[in-house]
Amino acid sequence: MFKNEKAIVVFSGGQDSTTCLFWAKQHFAEVEVVTFDYGQRHKLEIEVAADIARDLGVEQTVLDMSLLNQLSPNALTRSDIEITQEDGQLPSTFVDGRNHLFLSFAAVMAKQKGARHIITGVCETDFSGYPDCRDVFVKSLNVTLNLAMDYEFVIHTPLMWLNKAETWALSDELGAFDYVRERTLTCYNGIKGDGCGECPACKLRKAGLDEYLTKRGGVQ
Repeated sequence: MFKNEKAIVVFSGGQDSTTCLFWAKQHFAEVEVVTFDYGQRHKLEIEVAADIARDLGVEQTVLDMSLLNQLSPNALTRSDIEITQEDGQLPSTFVDGRNHLFLSFAAVMAKQKGARHIITGVCETDFSGYPDCRDVFVKSLNVTLNLAMDYEFVIHTPLMWLNKAETWALSDELGAFDYVRERTLTCYNGIKGDGCGECPACKLRKAGLDEYLTKRGGVQ
């Protein structure tokens, strides 16, 4: 559909953004990625993202967003804050303004590079209470960015209505299942692949993986 156009993928090196990168490479003539250094607990995330970008032959830009750590203390940026999820409250891993700022800065970069398409792996189905993963937020920001820069951006969210099992299925359809499983970093404790198995991100990833493998009839 967009074979003659250029896209920017918001890229962390995790399961979702790597699946989106494979999706983008199938849909666009030229793909680059942008990774944000916001003081996350594990710098390995940035290293993993760089390794994948290099391996897949896409240009990567790393932007310094360390101000987020100063403005929004949370469990993803502070090792002294416990990863928790209380009923009726946002998880301690929620970073106020993160997706808003990431997409906004990705758009500024995209315009300078002549790209009109931005891809992000946010998902409302498994959004864990994160308000900035909702479809209504992305659509609203898309309009705002177009008006702010007088430029016709399109923000694509290939995973928006997929649960984790369906995200695994999409990676399989893209021929990237094993790559995503082995090379990505989703774990809040900084362990590649299937991760620690204990943090919320690993539990969500594993539950989806088990569900998909059961449906596919494959082995664990």
